[in-house]
Amino acid sequence: MTVDDLAAEARRAAQQSYSPYSQFRVGAVVVDSEGRRHAGANVENAAYGSSICAEATAISGAVARGVRRIEGVAVACIDAAGVDVAYPCGNCRQLMNEFGVEWVVVTAGEGSEVRRHQLSDLHPYGFFLPG
Repeated sequence: MTVDDLAAEARRAAQQSYSPYSQFRVGAVVVDSEGRRHAGANVENAAYGSSICAEATAISGAVARGVRRIEGVAVACIDAAGVDVAYPCGNCRQLMNEFGVEWVVVTAGEGSEVRRHQLSDLHPYGFFLPG
């Protein structure tokens, strides 16, 4: 599976977004250590702090299915003007860190640039508990 394939899958996941307040649809696809893919979309709430990012939705779904190691995450913000505003938030970067994510693919709407990064470049000092 190429980064373009993952970006397209994340764009499809964004179609399932529940974003009536921001109109900013985001989709994510998690690739676990066995190559299985798990999709998620952002879920907003009238109490904004209760909203859930697409990355968190996809990771939580994978974890609920027993996944404990995630290789990578693809994120697509299909309503973004460009890829520069499509990056995961700090909370999602830390959540990715928890499950060993190595790489992150980021894109915006159809035809936009697709970028691949190492999570360690996006989140260089992720928090770990000793042990």
